[in-house]
Amino acid sequence: MNAKTQKLIELDKQYLWHPFTQMADWLASKPVVIESGEGFYLTDTEGRRYIDGVSSLWCNVHGHRVKKIDDAIAAQLDKIAHSTLLGLGQTASIELAEKLVQISPEGLEKVFYSDSGATAVEIAIKIAYQYWQNIGQTKKIKFISLKEAYHGDTVGSVSVGGMDLFHGIFKSLLFETFYVPSPHPYRFDGTEKECTEYSLAKMEALLKEHAGQIAGIVVEPLVQGAAGILVHPKGFLKGVEALSRKYDTLLIVDEVATGFGRTGRMFACEHEAVRPDLMCVAKGISAGYLPLAATLATQTIFDAFLVAGDIHKTFYHGHTYTGNALGCAAALASLELFEENDILGTLPEKIRLIADYFERFEKLPYVGDCRQCGMVGGIELVADKETKEPFLFEQKIGAKVCAAMRPKGAMMRPLGNVVVLMPAVGMDMETLQKLMDIIENTLKHDLPKLTCHTGLDSASK
Repeated sequence: MNAKTQKLIELDKQYLWHPFTQMADWLASKPVVIESGEGFYLTDTEGRRYIDGVSSLWCNVHGHRVKKIDDAIAAQLDKIAHSTLLGLGQTASIELAEKLVQISPEGLEKVFYSDSGATAVEIAIKIAYQYWQNIGQTKKIKFISLKEAYHGDTVGSVSVGGMDLFHGIFKSLLFETFYVPSPHPYRFDGTEKECTEYSLAKMEALLKEHAGQIAGIVVEPLVQGAAGILVHPKGFLKGVEALSRKYDTLLIVDEVATGFGRTGRMFACEHEAVRPDLMCVAKGISAGYLPLAATLATQTIFDAFLVAGDIHKTFYHGHTYTGNALGCAAALASLELFEENDILGTLPEKIRLIADYFERFEKLPYVGDCRQCGMVGGIELVADKETKEPFLFEQKIGAKVCAAMRPKGAMMRPLGNVVVLMPAVGMDMETLQKLMDIIENTLKHDLPKLTCHTGLDSASK
């Protein structure tokens, strides 16, 4: 370890508090410090290069140091870095709003900017709540979400989340939400059709029981990310939409992780021709360059706030950096790259490559399930392949497997016992195949060795 790295680690441990990190473990570790990036690689302060296998937490789209995006941000800097949208317009935010409406599911006509996925969801919840108040249906104040859902870390977004590990401690701060089991067959015995019918039946039962009280249904479309990449069966999302229409409630889709090509389409909703009332986007919106998010709404919802002179029907919400010019400039350049490089057209070949590798991975010891939705993948590691007995959380087997990939040149991040694959959608085939080879090598050769130290080696039972 060189002197520069050592000093940076010392300063990090002295001053920083890392997100989603048990800091006692961090302080006892020897962390990697990233200094630069280029293309689909990260480089640390020791000069080691890693394929960015999780898109820098699911947000990078075209790679790092992309000239077109760099130039767009620089050009915007020559004009202005930021100007408030409170009482003023701003060119880049206007131009991006038009583009977002053009590429989004039909019916979404208005764009409300913020700066993260959590705030985009928070805004959607507040808009949905106030919408019903504004039109006189004041009893509609409750929400339905999925168990193991993750929608961010603000109080409102946590309230519609279902991750007890993350959110349990804050229970007394949260508003009441009704939860429906996720329809994924790996979590419940049964076929995909049976799981879908069961979850939709539970949702409809809640809608009947609380008739006239549900303001909105909040879902991650097609795949629940933080739950461990739980992929929903085909037809589930369309079924949720049908229930929202039948029981006159709003459908809120959280496309923060699934938007901008991750599932093979620009937005996950497109796979089932779903038209949400509110859609939340972030992460990939600025190609992973700058904090930016948006909540898109229908004209009907927007119109419920248009009452001249009635200050009580104004939507009182905003952020200092709402519609930040630099972030919007990056987003506009990113959308141009989607067209210029035919990103969506290149995805089927990449998706097939991942599927081929996943088919092989599922035959390996200690791999219980491989789940894929487009360019999103999850490899669930189990102590016993036959019974699907999980590794204990404190054994950190997922983290150990990801750490074993680093010397081979891949940077991955687990969710408990699930190794998450989330490469940039713009990643070239050669780099993607190299990444998949590293994962396969690690699962074949390193994972069996790691299990020998867990006390749960099924082969020795």
